[in-house]
Amino acid sequence: MRKIRYVVAMSVDGYIAGPNGEANWIGTDPEVDFPALWSQFDTLLMGRKTYEAATQRLGERTFVGVTSIVFSRTMKAQYHPGVTIISELTADWVKALKNQSGKDIWLFGGSDLFRTFLDSRYVDSIEVSVIPVLLGDGIPLLPPPYSPAKLSLTSHKVYRSGRLSLAYQVQH
Repeated sequence: MRKIRYVVAMSVDGYIAGPNGEANWIGTDPEVDFPALWSQFDTLLMGRKTYEAATQRLGERTFVGVTSIVFSRTMKAQYHPGVTIISELTADWVKALKNQSGKDIWLFGGSDLFRTFLDSRYVDSIEVSVIPVLLGDGIPLLPPPYSPAKLSLTSHKVYRSGRLSLAYQVQH
């Protein structure tokens, strides 16, 4: 069965984007093998805001070669060819997706969508790259309400740049 993995960059003070969705503080790190990371996935799950930010910055070709699924109640499929738009998340849909053959599934950005998937117990692992920057404000890794989720550390790596990679299995 495929795993749903939330892979995200976060500031030291717990934000995944600036107050207006800024991500320019993340940057690249020569020690991080991004092609190897991308090769682990064949499906991306994202909310509308994450999808719009990525395509605005990088264009529609951003997600070529992977199945892109966007959760939105307002987007129209005819204006976004090559993207599957889902208006309602259900347990049966998630189970069917995870049972398909293929690589793992990347829950790609968006703290609100992450909260929904985590609260529904759909997230198998959380992989955070902690970037050595303080933002002071922005979009938090996990928005309210208070609802603890137990995690178990499965791996970690410290980079010369000060970046930390932390991987956790979600304890259900």
